[in-house]
Amino acid sequence: MIFAHDTEVSLASTVALINTAHPPQGLASREELEDFVTEWQWTGSRTHDEAEFRQVLDLRERLGRLWLSEQEAMVEEVNLLLRDCRALPQLVRHDEWDWHLHATRDDQPLGERMAVEAAMALVDVIRSGETERMAVCAADDCDNVLVDLSRNRSRRYCDAGCTNRMAAQAYRARRNKA
Repeated sequence: MIFAHDTEVSLASTVALINTAHPPQGLASREELEDFVTEWQWTGSRTHDEAEFRQVLDLRERLGRLWLSEQEAMVEEVNLLLRDCRALPQLVRHDEWDWHLHATRDDQPLGERMAVEAAMALVDVIRSGETERMAVCAADDCDNVLVDLSRNRSRRYCDAGCTNRMAAQAYRARRNKA
């Protein structure tokens, strides 16, 4: 494990949120947001309205830009997210989760809670000097982002689909060359 468990889960959910901007993942409706929230086990209050949905879409765009930024700009944006959302880190334990950090109240808007979770995870990445683990998929036809949590920093593709497609493409190129 490169980071604490809750940090790795937050990074994975941040990647998943950013990647909903690209088909086929999508996040085109409030129903799809409900599915995303359920899949990633977001807790706390919800309004289930259009404003909540729009706030999450705006956050997705903001995090997508942050993911691709240089470290100094990333630090500025992370600090801004933490300030804007009035983050106050505290150790908590709930449900099946052992001790981990929450930095928002349960009654804060979903978009703010998601923003702070992402920002807190990125704090760990930046402080550990591991920002090179944040990448864009190396597949020619994919714009998804990824976080490389492998020990040897070898992950290049966002998922098995891109990995297999690029391996097949490389195989065909070698075979055609021979």
